[in-house]
Amino acid sequence: MGLFQKKHDPISDKARALTAQIEALESQIKHLSNEAANPQPRFRSSTAPGGLATRAPSSPPAPAPAPREHFEKVDHAPLQSAAPQPGREHYNELGVRKFDLVAAWRKFKEVFQPPPASNPKLVNYLAAGSIQGLRPLRYEKRVARNRFIFLVVVLVLVLWGILAVIFKR
Repeated sequence: MGLFQKKHDPISDKARALTAQIEALESQIKHLSNEAANPQPRFRSSTAPGGLATRAPSSPPAPAPAPREHFEKVDHAPLQSAAPQPGREHYNELGVRKFDLVAAWRKFKEVFQPPPASNPKLVNYLAAGSIQGLRPLRYEKRVARNRFIFLVVVLVLVLWGILAVIFKR
């Protein structure tokens, strides 16, 4: 039944297999580096220059290898057609671009909006209070709002007292 046997751990088996593979690759690298350090002399044929074998005079010459292209051809037509081209309705009869009030208003509003959150999931966690040890954002907002109202009331009372002293004289 295997009560006292150790449970099969697939992670340690995979780790052992990867370690064995790494050792095999390291030994192969060492073997290849030893071969590169001690090169065997290469023998050439003394009958043909450069060690090329001679061919029979009746055989046709071998075709020259085709020049290799380094870059592939790219069709730029879809890329250029995807760019929005302004139509005639955006220009007046003199060729000057018309003023777009809606776009200007949208751009003006974007200046006063805060930038979008880099991590919206974290913002949701903070707002809901899902992170242990941190108060929910709605609670923090309520505390800040109550503090502001209290300070405004104190300021109004102080101003009222100052004005009462001034007008009493």
